[in-house]
Amino acid sequence: MKFKKNKLKIDDSVETQMYDLMVELFPICRSITGDGVRKTFDVLKKIIKITTYEVSTGTKVFDWTIPKEWNITDAYIIDPNGKKILDFHKSNLHVIQYSTPINKEIELDELKSHIHTIPNKPKSIPYITSYYNEDWGFCMTNEQFNKLKDGVYKVVIDSKLKDGSLTYGEYYIEGKTKQEVIFSTYICHPSLCNDNLSGIILLVFLAQFLQTQNLTYSYRFIFVPETIGAITWLNKNEAGLDYIKHGLLVTCVGDPGNFTYKKTRQENADIDKIVINTLKKLKLNFNVQDFFPYGSDERQFCSPGFNLPVGSLMRTPYRQFVQYHSSEDNLEFVKKESLLESLKVYLEVVSAIENKEDIPDLEVKKIESDADTEIFINTNPKCEPQLGRRGIYRNFGFGRLDVESDETEKFELSIFWILNYSDGNHSLEYISKKSGIDLDILRQTALKLLKCNLLEKVNRESN
Repeated sequence: MKFKKNKLKIDDSVETQMYDLMVELFPICRSITGDGVRKTFDVLKKIIKITTYEVSTGTKVFDWTIPKEWNITDAYIIDPNGKKILDFHKSNLHVIQYSTPINKEIELDELKSHIHTIPNKPKSIPYITSYYNEDWGFCMTNEQFNKLKDGVYKVVIDSKLKDGSLTYGEYYIEGKTKQEVIFSTYICHPSLCNDNLSGIILLVFLAQFLQTQNLTYSYRFIFVPETIGAITWLNKNEAGLDYIKHGLLVTCVGDPGNFTYKKTRQENADIDKIVINTLKKLKLNFNVQDFFPYGSDERQFCSPGFNLPVGSLMRTPYRQFVQYHSSEDNLEFVKKESLLESLKVYLEVVSAIENKEDIPDLEVKKIESDADTEIFINTNPKCEPQLGRRGIYRNFGFGRLDVESDETEKFELSIFWILNYSDGNHSLEYISKKSGIDLDILRQTALKLLKCNLLEKVNRESN
């Protein structure tokens, strides 16, 4: 397939257009629900005709329930001297996502218990969420935190948490066949550029280009709030999932690092072969990661109940750049030329898909495991179950490098590995060898999941 480049020139003007769109979207306070997401779609609809959908609070989507809608107008802290020391309008990262409203005067000790910082990055504001645990809180630099003096502070968060809806969007390009290629990105993060305004912008410009082409496959562009949005989309579109032939999760495509491809759970899907072969043909420096069941929404598409051929083509992966989930992931961190190069690589991937190139299978490492090791079945195989309401997942969302070695996170990772690979075919020993997690830790985690009725043990004697 040859692209008709006269329809949309992939040159320096596109580079500027992509960056200008990022600048326009950067100030908007997005979350998993609310007007920030809708305002973002209003901007994107000026470029491509995205169809948006509203799913009401309380709607069941597999093991999850659509939460209340959250909107925020203002937030600030005034110190004992009457000086405003924190202002939501200067950075929307200053407020924990989904903070409940508050307007009161409190002593410093109480205020400190509601403030988050990044101690090893004293000039950075962290990005923190509390979607499913009603609480309030602020985020500030550690330098600011250390300068707080004893006294009474006025704290205000003017927010609303009430019944409403979750918003997601789609853009569909019909090809000659109903077989689909899906590109998904998440639209919930506030003022963070690489993670993930870059994914939103790449998808918009990729769609704008492909709509001018004569395509064999149909292409579906999905814009959802992370996790709950992907789960909602899969729930609402389950009947059409058999049409999906290839898929990519788009995130972290604006930084200057090398490309990284995270393979599908299938490990040898056509999209795996296509992307890796394309990167080789372009003679780019790149890394390949085997699938792991955490990260972004590829873990929902690749949950054992679906196991769709969805990988993720990134530059520097989430968690692996020091600016991740902080105010350092800003307009200075992303590069115009990186955005444009990422778009061009995605177009080359589409070209390879359309040309149906014959690519040899990838080598997949075989893992041998003891036949006597326990095997389980995930009782909620379609997407992750909601762990928070079962008391086995943290209330606040961090996901940064500074908490990577946290024991709580190690436990949570073992949960994701067990749930994703407990399909009746993979033993705990297999999961241990695949994940690198100690077998005893996995056994302890499996017992907790059994108590929560999230696993069933396979009785091999009856088989």
